[in-house]
Amino acid sequence: MGSIEIKKQLIDQEDQLPIVQQCVLLCIARSSYYYQAKGENPLNEQIMRMMDRHIQEEPTAGVLTMQSMLKDNGIKVGYERVRRLMKVACIRAIYPRRHLTLRGKTRYLYPYLLRNLAINRVNQVWEIDITYIPMAQGHMYLTAIIDVYSRYIVGWNISNTLAAETVLEVVQQAVKDHGRPEILNSDQGVQFTCSMYVEYLRSQDIQISMDGKGRALDNIYIERFWRTIKYHYIYLNPAENGQELYLGIKKWLHRYHTRDHQGIMRQKPAALFKQAA
Repeated sequence: MGSIEIKKQLIDQEDQLPIVQQCVLLCIARSSYYYQAKGENPLNEQIMRMMDRHIQEEPTAGVLTMQSMLKDNGIKVGYERVRRLMKVACIRAIYPRRHLTLRGKTRYLYPYLLRNLAINRVNQVWEIDITYIPMAQGHMYLTAIIDVYSRYIVGWNISNTLAAETVLEVVQQAVKDHGRPEILNSDQGVQFTCSMYVEYLRSQDIQISMDGKGRALDNIYIERFWRTIKYHYIYLNPAENGQELYLGIKKWLHRYHTRDHQGIMRQKPAALFKQAA
């Protein structure tokens, strides 16, 4: 499966081979093996689930709107708590805002390249994002990359952290499996504005494109995919653990790839991607 979390499950503490050597063989840092993400309390998990559903219905909902929604549902929480939990759950309000020239010395910010771009072939433009995935107990994060032309998911994986290493691993595997895209678009999240991510894309001669701040619609195709997978699978089938979540998403993606998609004139993403690749 490839992710750090899956590799960690392969390490056997009772094996004669020391853990540090097992980490080396599996290509993960020893610190990653010992790292345990701090969980949220049950109320915070409930709040994040409610906000995740609400943002699918009202994409412009910000902190104050979420706070009011929670109050209407009998949960009174402060502004800062709501803002923190929105960040933990990767919830971002979509609102209109002019895309201004990036200023200052922010080293790893890049302009948005997709405006008025005619997208007419596979591997021309990919979009990448991370989303919060509620589970029966706790939550995980799903990173996915969509080929805009075919709507085919060229790479994905789950993790219990928002680590940049996990995101980069998904990109590297997608490039290995399908070749490099001409352009890869993301938001301005810290996972996409760090040196390891930017330098890898540069080394592969991939053009870097980033949404304007607060403009999640710039990454609209992966945003639509989040809504689809959450309403058609995630909310209906809360997983008990990471393995169940991974296998469930894998099975659902097979159906997603092999059914007609209205956005590509009722063609199938897998057929269109493979036919045009």
